[in-house]
Amino acid sequence: MILTWLSFYDALLAAALMAAGIVSAHYEMTPPYRGFQIFLIGFFFATIAFIFGLISIFVTSSASRRAGRPRAILGTILALALAGPVLIVVSQHRAIPINDITTDALDPPQFVAASDLPANRGRSMGYDPRFAAIQHIAYPALEPLRLPGTPEEVYERVEIMAGEIPDWHITRNDPKTRELEGVATSALFKFKDDFIIEVRPGEGGMSVVEMRSKSRDGISDLGANYDRISSFWRILKAGPRSAPPGTAQVQP
Repeated sequence: MILTWLSFYDALLAAALMAAGIVSAHYEMTPPYRGFQIFLIGFFFATIAFIFGLISIFVTSSASRRAGRPRAILGTILALALAGPVLIVVSQHRAIPINDITTDALDPPQFVAASDLPANRGRSMGYDPRFAAIQHIAYPALEPLRLPGTPEEVYERVEIMAGEIPDWHITRNDPKTRELEGVATSALFKFKDDFIIEVRPGEGGMSVVEMRSKSRDGISDLGANYDRISSFWRILKAGPRSAPPGTAQVQP
């Protein structure tokens, strides 16, 4: 039966494309977004293979067509194994149409070093004020982090903790302005996001830590920038001894 073969071979094609997308992006044979696009094409074929497989399993229930049932079952299982994890990840993250998150939408930290990086030349690094309302609805709990200590003391703590995260590369460290910039690289597709952290004077012996994280690719970041900020807040709250390197979350 044609559908059983389609389910089986579509599932194999999906596996090949998804693997090719991951490998090509991870080992920088293609730009991250191109590898991700190849991966998504594979996901599309996995979805089609799963649908064809379910239909084939139903159709091959009759004795005259039972010979194709093993292929239908194998194709369906393989397609589900490929598409299932992707669907789980997507279901856990909202596709918010912004990829630039800041803890202060009224006075967001402004990139300096990031604007001079070759990858960002010709790209606007300013914060789009239209994002503020969307961000407020999507992440109402996001706010600056207030820590006890002078701005200089808190900045030193920020500097130490940021330097311990393996997938963060610091591009600017300015103790005078208490600003730190860097590039975060995702583990799987090697997406690169620019971030900046500022320590500002607070009230009552407190200092205020502000952070902004901006993706270079895509319209939606699937929560990666928000996760980066919130996880770094947890690291700062825990302190240097309680936060092992690499505890910050990363995007796919």
